[in-house]
Amino acid sequence: MNGFLRQLQFLIPGWTDLVEITIVTVLIYRILLLIRQTRAMQMLLGIALLALLYFGAVVAGFSLIRRLIEALLQYGAIAALVVFQPEMRAALARLGQSPLMRLIGSPRETRLIDRLVEGATQLAAAGTGAIVAVQREIGLREYASTGRSLEATLSPVLLGTIFSPQSPLHDGAVIVVGDRVTAAGAILPLTQNPVRDRSLGTRHRAAIGLSEETDAVVIVVSEETARISVCSAGTIEIGVGEDRLRQLLERMLPSSPGLTAPVRLS
Repeated sequence: MNGFLRQLQFLIPGWTDLVEITIVTVLIYRILLLIRQTRAMQMLLGIALLALLYFGAVVAGFSLIRRLIEALLQYGAIAALVVFQPEMRAALARLGQSPLMRLIGSPRETRLIDRLVEGATQLAAAGTGAIVAVQREIGLREYASTGRSLEATLSPVLLGTIFSPQSPLHDGAVIVVGDRVTAAGAILPLTQNPVRDRSLGTRHRAAIGLSEETDAVVIVVSEETARISVCSAGTIEIGVGEDRLRQLLERMLPSSPGLTAPVRLS
């Protein structure tokens, strides 16, 4: 009996096993956060369905179906590298935004927030309307594809050029990923919920709509009132000053969940 119990000791997890389980769990959770509400999630569900079909074919003894699925999965790894390339790049980028990397690279993040704040305040001072969406966990590729693709480092000068009334891209939104402007002139979804403040125009409704569908942080500069507003999680705070804008961005970028005590729309 004692010998039998000794043989089962490998089933008792040690501290290294617990550490490994925790790491794998966190990695899987982060991957699911990256691909939720994206095309990759639908593909992942398709792969899971194939796995269930393969298991059913093995149990039922359907050798032809089993071999077909095996042949498909044999080349599936190569296909996955091609299909999931954008998601893999996003995952590596998120790894660089982990808490440890943020401690190492905090000056760069501070400069990013400085550029957003400086750009928004300069646009407001000039009375230039603008809408800037900053990606967080959920990718904005779907919305970026509606505009003009760019690969430029974010700067106040670039924002001023894009949103200049003479620019053909000034009516759309700018998509920011990391410290890069990936698209300009993008079309964002308008909120379908009623907005109490009648002074909010199309830009504000688009900012609210995007924040309802994703976890992006959206900065809006009103062309009529020159007020700066911030949207996140379907909420909007209107008329924020430079200090308040910096405070909100430092709280929400890159990992904070959203606004604290915002104005809730109904």
